[in-house]
Amino acid sequence: MSSEEKTKEEVLILYRKLLTAWNKRNASAMASLLSSEGDLVGFDGSQMKGPEEVRTIVGGIFTHHKTAAFVSIVREIRILSQDSVLLRAVVSMVAEGEKEINPAVNAIQSLVASKDKGEWKISLFQNTPAAFHGRPEEAEKLSKELQEAYSSSQSEPK
Repeated sequence: MSSEEKTKEEVLILYRKLLTAWNKRNASAMASLLSSEGDLVGFDGSQMKGPEEVRTIVGGIFTHHKTAAFVSIVREIRILSQDSVLLRAVVSMVAEGEKEINPAVNAIQSLVASKDKGEWKISLFQNTPAAFHGRPEEAEKLSKELQEAYSSSQSEPK
């Protein structure tokens, strides 16, 4: 594996850990993935800075809401420099016990990872609604793709 492939794999693992922490409703695990100055922008536009703020705000969300789990498709992992990488993905969510994604929460995710003392950490994570205003066919296409990804993940052996 080349150093570029290794870097991309490490950032993909970081992203998967972030989604897993959300899916398990573990705010501390999510917060531990951010750099000390890391920013998180939520689906509703909420802005959080640093692990402690993420732990507190996301922890409150998990305490007061039964959050749905992410389903994701990574579109791109691009090395920006030796110490920074951009990951772009599309996501939807599936509520516990459901078999269908919720197209109303489809989103585009962007993650910027940076090396922090030799370890990849999240510098910025942004979750933007995939509204596709005036382009319903794009919204439907994305929903179909995410539903297929979710359905195929459920049929894979665990």
